[in-house]
Amino acid sequence: MSEAMTMTAILPAAPSLWATLKEDLDCVFERDPAARSTLEVLTTYPGVHALLTHRLSHRLWQAGWRFPARFLSFIGRTLTNVDIHPGATIGRRFFIDHGACVVIGETAEVGDDVTLYHGVTLGGTSWNKGKRHPTLANGVVIGAGAKILGPITLGERVRVGANSVVVKDVPADRTVVGVPGRIVDTRVGSARPSHGIALDHNELPDPVAKSIACLIERIETMEKELAELRHEAPPATHEGECRTCSAGDLCCEHEAMH
Repeated sequence: MSEAMTMTAILPAAPSLWATLKEDLDCVFERDPAARSTLEVLTTYPGVHALLTHRLSHRLWQAGWRFPARFLSFIGRTLTNVDIHPGATIGRRFFIDHGACVVIGETAEVGDDVTLYHGVTLGGTSWNKGKRHPTLANGVVIGAGAKILGPITLGERVRVGANSVVVKDVPADRTVVGVPGRIVDTRVGSARPSHGIALDHNELPDPVAKSIACLIERIETMEKELAELRHEAPPATHEGECRTCSAGDLCCEHEAMH
């Protein structure tokens, strides 16, 4: 038996197009509590329509039928407002929630169990040919309006906050927020649902507020040191005042809840 035949016997067979589409449909019910029936999802979910169109156009693209693939992709974009290049590689159980204004470039690579919200862009930063779009590993969740730009890699189970702009590689199990995106949380070993998706968008930290709080603390320290050198009384501080926005106890209680 030749080496090629041996490798073929070892590697699992790729799922059929029908099996892949069935998985795409089933994952909608796992990640969208608003989904009520298969008929409703098939007829009213533009994200599902866009993915179905891409599965077909991608097969045409791989077979060398470039113009039919692009034309089918164009029809899908016109009907769904989701622009997925037929050359993009998308894994299994992919879900686009709401499915509006999502753009996925030609050399983008998306793993299994990935979720994108509306307004997400997997874009390039160069006009040169070759790899110029992001790679998303398994279980990545991208919040609404986020932009992932360039030939970067997001590791497994990375979460990107809404409206963030990510231009650098992100290791697995990290949370990224901000413009440009910064790693603000590590979730290695945390409990996750069986399908690997963890949203918790309401618990995303605020790196700007943290930075301002650090600056305020530094200024207060310097003011106390200056007062000691001048033999003056230290500046008065108001008990219960928020260090970041001076909103008082209500603001601090709100921060404590998170």
